[in-house]
Amino acid sequence: MSHRHFILHKPPRFLSQFIYEGKRKGSKGLLGTLHDFPKGTMAIGRLDEDSEGLLFLTTDGKVSEQIRSAKYEKEYYVQVAGVISQEAIEAIQIGVEIGLKGGLKYQTKPCKAKKIKNLEGYPIVVRKMRTDAHGPTSWASITVTEGKFRQVRKMTAAVGFPTLQLIRVRIGEIRLDIGQGEVVEVGELW
Repeated sequence: MSHRHFILHKPPRFLSQFIYEGKRKGSKGLLGTLHDFPKGTMAIGRLDEDSEGLLFLTTDGKVSEQIRSAKYEKEYYVQVAGVISQEAIEAIQIGVEIGLKGGLKYQTKPCKAKKIKNLEGYPIVVRKMRTDAHGPTSWASITVTEGKFRQVRKMTAAVGFPTLQLIRVRIGEIRLDIGQGEVVEVGELW
């Protein structure tokens, strides 16, 4: 069987799935409405409903398992409430304690983090997340090799800078270079 692989720029308010059996779907979109994917296509990893950015899809479960491993870096651009401090960046780099489901605590692994001044090079639409009366915002790049539930959001909150907008811009060597909602079929992901 010949497997197929896709790259998608998941828009906000879309679920990283094809079927939703929850009680309140509301205005949430599903991946199948963005493209006519072949039967058996699965998202590799997830982005929560409010997040956007690079998402891989494949019909090959082995590729899915490989990409979700710690072997591949996942880079996120994060808009946070307030002007993120160098101390907060350093704490994120070292690792911070976050909460997991069931009340468990988890110490994140060391990662790469830095302040960013511009979003050039990526097809990113900066959404107005709140009014200027709520104070300034800033952007950071956070690159992890793990993927706990809402991990990056929890990491920024743990250092006092809640996430307002989160965009995955890179997985491994593949960078986000297509517009929101666009899908590109690729021969091989790696």
